[in-house]
Amino acid sequence: MAAPAACTRFSDNYELKEELGKGAFSVVRRCVQKSTGLEFAAKIINTKKLSARDFQKLEREARICRKLQHPNIVRLHDSIQEENFHYLVFDLVTGGELFEDIVAREFYSEADASHCIQQILESVNHCHQNGVVHRDLKPENLLLASKQKGAAVKLADFGLAIEVQGEQQAWFGFAGTPGYLSPEVLKKEPYGKPVDIWACGVILYILLVGYPPFWDEDQHRLYAQIKAGAYDYPSPEWDTVTPEAKNLINQMLTVNPSKRITASEALKHPWICQRERVASVVHRQETVDCLKKFNARRKLKGAILTTMLATRNFSSRSIITKKSDGSQVKESTDSSTTLEDDDVKEDKLNKAGVDRSSTVIAKEPEEIRILCPNKTCSQLSTNSYGSARKQEIIKMTEQLIEAINTGDYEAYTKICDPHLTAFEPEALGNLVEGMDFHKFYFDNVLGKNCKAVNTTILNPHVHLLGEDAACIAYVRLTQYMDKQGQAHTQQSEETRVWHKRDNKWQNVHFHRSGVTGSSPFTFAHK
Repeated sequence: MAAPAACTRFSDNYELKEELGKGAFSVVRRCVQKSTGLEFAAKIINTKKLSARDFQKLEREARICRKLQHPNIVRLHDSIQEENFHYLVFDLVTGGELFEDIVAREFYSEADASHCIQQILESVNHCHQNGVVHRDLKPENLLLASKQKGAAVKLADFGLAIEVQGEQQAWFGFAGTPGYLSPEVLKKEPYGKPVDIWACGVILYILLVGYPPFWDEDQHRLYAQIKAGAYDYPSPEWDTVTPEAKNLINQMLTVNPSKRITASEALKHPWICQRERVASVVHRQETVDCLKKFNARRKLKGAILTTMLATRNFSSRSIITKKSDGSQVKESTDSSTTLEDDDVKEDKLNKAGVDRSSTVIAKEPEEIRILCPNKTCSQLSTNSYGSARKQEIIKMTEQLIEAINTGDYEAYTKICDPHLTAFEPEALGNLVEGMDFHKFYFDNVLGKNCKAVNTTILNPHVHLLGEDAACIAYVRLTQYMDKQGQAHTQQSEETRVWHKRDNKWQNVHFHRSGVTGSSPFTFAHK
């Protein structure tokens, strides 16, 4: 059994090493136990920044993790409380995400998918036997113990997990990740252990074809699909999947939770326990190809969320969209972001999918590093021209800024996604979505107050996120002459996320810092 919170100081027993991940109130660092030389991952939570409710969640997470000991669960080895910090010492998981490993394999079959979901079900069954409901099963929380072939799948991140008595069903609050939420949670009905099985069904569907059973850019339509259990098995990709695999998915994605298969029952399903006889062993290249695109989309959304977190400027933490009647509504549009009861108030980005520190995973050296607060791009690497694709992103960014400088709204809209999201000082801390907010400045400000404009991009740093996504961080220096012939210079720090659709790059998100220099309502805008 993992030890309870110790009285000794963390530094007495462990030596801290490099940072592995970072969240709103915590950081994960590799550490070495002094007495044994064994490596672990220490999640270090700054308790001074936690509200009373957040502190209760932390205690709940530690309590739950202490009682879960299983080869397919990231284990908590130690919990140490000090005056301003709480240390949770976990397994050091170095194999990365399961879904990323699958796309790197030379061979992947239905039988491999069966082995993956078996390990996930083993972890879920252990949780349920110990009265724990995870509530946030998704690819980001499925890790591999090491990079060795055949490494164990490990379930991570119990930040949303709850404790239940037996088969208790109750309303424990709205929590989870949109694409993996069960119908009963969306209907705000009493729920319990079956919510984890529904999420397993979604994961198994993705493991077999590389895309999710429920998907829509509009979250309301996504939720309607889930509540109705509206999914199918389209040709041709599902034609090669065995009936037994589809049967297991059907039993997992049963809308009525009382009729949904349990974890222990699923482990006895022929497609799982008689894999060698039932599951196909034909390589599924189309699944791997689709899964690569699915992973790229997840990384893109993660980059956007990390960019939001890096700004530390969430006075409202809301997405503003316009309804047909002109009124404004706040909503989450990201199907991969973890939500919890009071997310729409102030916990959404801090607690949820953005706080990757809650996942104990050793990051690769090339892991994304988004521009941090109070850090200029000159502090980042300037080696941005190492590949044609990186140069392409820089060129697209230059074209976009040129459209801004000339006030060419038509050119701007061709480069930007219609649902462009942005954080900028003019939005007063809100995340704005769509083009209307930006059009106001093209119509009334940009290109109208100056004689000449020159923009320089300093220290561009490009991060490639798969085949069809990238992020660029840079310092934007703008020189211009006003109508009175006076010269002005402005500087801002910007991060832009690009996504390639139909062989065309589009800007899907950007963050711009406050401007230093003359009025920010001239040329630094956008």
